[in-house]
Amino acid sequence: MQAREWLVLSRLPGVGSRQLATIAARSPAWPQGWLATLPGEAATALRLWLEHPARSPIATLLEADQAWLAADPARHLLHVGHPAWPDLLGQIADPPPVLWALGDLAALSPPRLAVVGTRRPTREGLGNASAFARELAGRGWCVVSGMALGVDGAAQQAALEAGGRSVAVLGCGVDLVYPPRHHRLYRRLQAPGGLLLSEHPPGTRARPGFFPRRNRIVTGLSLGVLVVEAAEKSGSLVSARLATEQGREVFVLPGSIHNPQARGNLQLIRDGAVLVRDIDDILAELTQWRALPGPDAAAPPSVSTGEGASSSADPLLRWLSGSPTPVDALVGLSGLGIAECQRRLLELELEGRATQAVGGWVRLPSPPGA
Repeated sequence: MQAREWLVLSRLPGVGSRQLATIAARSPAWPQGWLATLPGEAATALRLWLEHPARSPIATLLEADQAWLAADPARHLLHVGHPAWPDLLGQIADPPPVLWALGDLAALSPPRLAVVGTRRPTREGLGNASAFARELAGRGWCVVSGMALGVDGAAQQAALEAGGRSVAVLGCGVDLVYPPRHHRLYRRLQAPGGLLLSEHPPGTRARPGFFPRRNRIVTGLSLGVLVVEAAEKSGSLVSARLATEQGREVFVLPGSIHNPQARGNLQLIRDGAVLVRDIDDILAELTQWRALPGPDAAAPPSVSTGEGASSSADPLLRWLSGSPTPVDALVGLSGLGIAECQRRLLELELEGRATQAVGGWVRLPSPPGA
């Protein structure tokens, strides 16, 4: 489906993101298949827009949405099928039907790690957030967070200052600055290397209920989440729970038992999260990224395929291993477009050389005698 159809679906009343994702997974034909599967209120609204657009409130909203997008080349609407749509979101139970984007879509290309923490960090917490973000940027990673005060903003600012990339997921429209104190960071996220995302259309003001929902996108975009400092009851613990439910890794910095802003960290570690001391502790868990190449790094070593040629001749097979690698990661590593990457993965699957697993694609061993 095209952007227009996804926009309409996102504006339908009486249907949430989880239900839309469930229906979309069945690949219904547009529009009749959707009309047959949408709940009553949403189906009625869609039918009115299709048959009598002048009488439909969706038509007015759609016109405003398209006018906003057309006003600036840095404005984008991401949806399933868009070249920049993050495939990792397809692994969560309730991905947003669309994402409004403002900034540099190339920020979505590198592998991504969420960095979260309290809005009232200690000096040590702020220092740790900045240090880990700079190191991630230097290793070619993108830092994802919510542009909140405290740890989130410090990590994103440090990543961008280090020449890296950062994505902020907002609990309001991407055209609004929230919190207002982060107006400088907001502007920087619109420059090269930065990107603002929201599931809410432009003009949507921040509401308390939007932020827990926003966190599922922060973690859903990422291969893991690093909790820098978290109190016993905090949004960071919500992010950690969501990451666990989504099958993402949860990394935690240890804190002092005397620091109330680190009690959540200690609880997460007791519950089985990965205790980290430095960036290598994180990359050791995300094994498929241990050898992530920098711009001047050499290609990975060739591996015999048993067919008289090395796997280095294939732009995708050489990046696959026994550990699942997500499609959007393969796009960044191989330099292929997402459509070409998906086509080649299907060919490799038909050839019996690769298969899809939880968390991405894995390489299959060559059959005996091949």
